[in-house]
Amino acid sequence: MAWLMLPGALLCMLCFGLGSLDSEGYLPPALHDCPHKCVCAADLLSCAGLGLQDVPATLPEAAEDLDLSHNALRHLRPGWLAPLSRLRALHLSHNKLDALGQGIFSNASSLRLLDLSANALRVLGRHDLDGLEALEMLLLFNNCLARLDEHAFHGLRALRRLYLGYNKLTSFSFNHLHGLGMTHLRTLDLSSNQLELISVSELATLPVFLKNGLYLHNNPLPCNCHLYHLLQRWHQRGLRAVCDFALEYKCLAFRVPSSGVRFFEHSRIFENCSAAPAMDLEPSEVQLQAKLGESLRLYCNTSAPAVSVTWVSPQHELLLAPGSRDGSITVLADGSLAIGTVQQQHAGIFVCLGIGPHLHHNQTLEYNVSVHFPHLEPEAFNTGFTTLLGCAVGLVLVLLYLFAPPCRGCCHCCCYHQLCFGCCWPRAPSPLQELSAQSFVLSTTPPDAPSRKASVHKHVVFLEPSRRGLNGRVQLAVPEDFDLCTLSGLPLKAGSESASSTGSEGLMMT
Repeated sequence: MAWLMLPGALLCMLCFGLGSLDSEGYLPPALHDCPHKCVCAADLLSCAGLGLQDVPATLPEAAEDLDLSHNALRHLRPGWLAPLSRLRALHLSHNKLDALGQGIFSNASSLRLLDLSANALRVLGRHDLDGLEALEMLLLFNNCLARLDEHAFHGLRALRRLYLGYNKLTSFSFNHLHGLGMTHLRTLDLSSNQLELISVSELATLPVFLKNGLYLHNNPLPCNCHLYHLLQRWHQRGLRAVCDFALEYKCLAFRVPSSGVRFFEHSRIFENCSAAPAMDLEPSEVQLQAKLGESLRLYCNTSAPAVSVTWVSPQHELLLAPGSRDGSITVLADGSLAIGTVQQQHAGIFVCLGIGPHLHHNQTLEYNVSVHFPHLEPEAFNTGFTTLLGCAVGLVLVLLYLFAPPCRGCCHCCCYHQLCFGCCWPRAPSPLQELSAQSFVLSTTPPDAPSRKASVHKHVVFLEPSRRGLNGRVQLAVPEDFDLCTLSGLPLKAGSESASSTGSEGLMMT
């Protein structure tokens, strides 16, 4: 019996040892550090909707997506993200944050998405966003922001989308958007603010890829002629941000909220603007035609020498030396853009951005490149051959007309080269043929006009007898399907009126 209990004891000891090993040695540290009531799953840490007033003291190092939204957080301490070296997305929306402060994001160098929407932020300081060099999307909408430091976004060199809608901004400066650090920016949402002061010259010098994603609707913009002309031009060019919200672009005519008028509907407000010449603030696109397979070179000619030049392709690719990802585009040392072999993907707008100390604004140039297939030059049309051919055909037709008359005694056919096809055999002359009549065709030609031809395709044929004993003209009313070869069986009928348009009286035969 003892030997039967020994394996069972060994099995229990083995199970106990494995259990303790799993509980301490094999469990991932992420599950070990998961805060109370939070959800930890792989690289996701969610503490949303727990009513937290402070950030949990311990956070798992493996977290790449941290969700702290829908809580009651009022402040964030500096360096609180130090343990999260892998963090890619941070959700802090729907909290009670009214300020950020320096050093809040100093350890978030890998962060790509930061959501601070639906908080109580009033001011964005110069160093509030330091440490976010890799940030691509920043959501700040639905706050109480009334002032932004001009250098608040200077360190965000990879930023692509910036949402500042539904705040209390009365002015916005675009100067910090001209630097090379903002060449990635594609979306800038300034809608539903209180913007009254806006620089039209700064708007005009923005690159086209940013104009396409610049949302200014639902703001009390001034009814300025220059702003009106600029928005009209953007609307005609089909820029998405203007076309999608055309009815929500309004301006205040008399600085009264009730005097808001729509830019693209109430043009009577801007009748005087059409009389005054519009300022040429926005440089026009340079239209270039390129053939498929040829080479092309674009120059970034600014008003002053630029220290640095950057290009943006039609696919929104940032072009620096040596060039594009596929190697088809090269940025040369002088700042020009060289395309060795033009392809279809090179069609679109190339944007050149130049910066320098002597440039008042960082200047942009746009090249609209159209690519088309090369077409061969058509050969010269030789009219001599066609003229000769036309003369030969005409001569043949004349000869046929002169020397190939209809067959005698034939019906509905003509003889060519002394051959007659489909003809009727000649028959004995009928009494009507002995009249030696002269036939006329019912046509616009008067019946008295000399003619020797009769048409079998008409309904009526006139026969003028050579004998005078019939008292007038003899007319033959012929049905449409009659046969001229059997005229002997036609009955004769006398009448007082003639079917002829001449009005002569005589014998009418039907």
